[in-house]
Amino acid sequence: MSLVKGYPDYMRESIELVEKTRDERLEHTFEKSYRFLTLEEREEVLHRYHPDYREGAKRRVRVGPNKGDLMYNEVADLLESHPLIDPDEIDLSVVDYDPEILIIGSGGAGLTAALWAMESGIPAEDILISTKLRLGDSNSKMSQGGIQAATRPEDSPVVHFLDTMGGGGFANDPELVRCLVTDGPFMISWLIELGVMFDRAPDGTLQTDYGGGCSIKRVHCCKDYTGLEMMRNLMDEVENAGVPVLEFTPAIELLMDDKGQVAGAVLWNMETKEYYIARAKATILTTGGLGRLHLQGFATTNHYGATADGIVLAYRVGCRLVHMDTVQYHPTGAAYPEAIVGLLCTEKLRGRGGAQVVNRNGEIFVNPLEPRDVLASMIIRECYERNMGVVTPTGMRGVWLDTPMIDMIHGEGATKKAFPAMVRLFARHGIDITQDPILVFPTLHYQNGGIAINTKAETEVPGLYAAGEVTGGVHGRNRLMGNSWLELVVFGRRAGMNAAERVKRVSLGRLTLDHVVKYERMLEEAGIKTDRRAPILLPDYRGERAISHELRIL
Repeated sequence: MSLVKGYPDYMRESIELVEKTRDERLEHTFEKSYRFLTLEEREEVLHRYHPDYREGAKRRVRVGPNKGDLMYNEVADLLESHPLIDPDEIDLSVVDYDPEILIIGSGGAGLTAALWAMESGIPAEDILISTKLRLGDSNSKMSQGGIQAATRPEDSPVVHFLDTMGGGGFANDPELVRCLVTDGPFMISWLIELGVMFDRAPDGTLQTDYGGGCSIKRVHCCKDYTGLEMMRNLMDEVENAGVPVLEFTPAIELLMDDKGQVAGAVLWNMETKEYYIARAKATILTTGGLGRLHLQGFATTNHYGATADGIVLAYRVGCRLVHMDTVQYHPTGAAYPEAIVGLLCTEKLRGRGGAQVVNRNGEIFVNPLEPRDVLASMIIRECYERNMGVVTPTGMRGVWLDTPMIDMIHGEGATKKAFPAMVRLFARHGIDITQDPILVFPTLHYQNGGIAINTKAETEVPGLYAAGEVTGGVHGRNRLMGNSWLELVVFGRRAGMNAAERVKRVSLGRLTLDHVVKYERMLEEAGIKTDRRAPILLPDYRGERAISHELRIL
């Protein structure tokens, strides 16, 4: 089969149909006439097609604070796994690291927490960052689309609050959402002070874009390198301040003391295979999400270390989890070519750009700025029920994101200027997104739920804080574009500040791993017999764990 501009001949036949309908579709941009679904229609499509509702995908967890709650099978398996350590083999009398604050994870939330702990009076040398991979390796760095905040005169935190609650199905914790939206404008100013170069209009004002579920343009971007640009500045600040960082050293178990407080963690050096004892008066979990569990066999946008470590560690010390029966499938993950399947095709292509989502005949079947869960459901319906998707040579299905419309709407060169990362990604595989559309399908993107926290980023166990994707409650059952990065800095800041206040007034007792012994006893009493161990640290792609594109969605 010959290739033409990166696509097989039979796929190019569909592209020709897309091209023929393009002029007519220019009259149906999202700001003009193509309607959004009603609330009733949205509920119907979600329950019929969204993977969260797929029969057999979940079961009830049998141990721990959420015993009896419905969770994805893969998550329940992790929570019902044996710990990696045997407490009898860990010497707690020798403390290798003794910081005031231990931060586990080095994405946007962890780095923000470190900076604001220092701002609150904790010297850099009294903070320790322990991270699984290299400093900054995280979903935070891979983020493309932007960060929401109500900075425009015609916008307000109240409107942002309503958009966020509505996008989350009103399952969000309203107090957490209030913190998110009211802190938002300040956090944008703080990031600019650090040196983040947000896109600006010709008159110098901040440029903002629509995101799915937004009633107003509120998303601030740095072209389509937004996460990388913000992480560049945060990493520089942390490194310049001299905060100690342990790379390739994840936490494999939290420590507690005999007063019932979290008191640090057992760390594991992945290179030397040694464990370290890190004692701390306050511990902040910023370990990110679970994309590399590949729930239901979905490809993922997530970085290599996103294996749900944080929820496992927190659960074993008694933290309650919220909304763990729902995850976000980003509607536009790459479906072709094979080498980049699952990688993110930013929502900004649809928001600022105006690229439409069309089926194999070039027909619009959904507004491209529906909330992510709704749009993902509509794409799954189009591919699997209506059979109007395009099938790739490996058997994956997808619909077209009509990227050439961006230059048609905004002028020649607009795509290369606003989306250099997307242009380069596809160009490596012989596809020019200014000339041809790109094939997309929902991809596992974000852990909507997680550890329950309050407005101070405190968990329900003393001494343990959490921020970012590892937590739940902010987004409800569906996250809006740009609210993840806002969550990272808002609650990273709150975690750092409140942890700093805690260490000034508490003392630690005798270190213990008794909670691990109790957890093993719970597994035995529940009749759970397994050789699984968690956290898994890195994904395993051998044998049965190999990812198949033959998804059985319906």
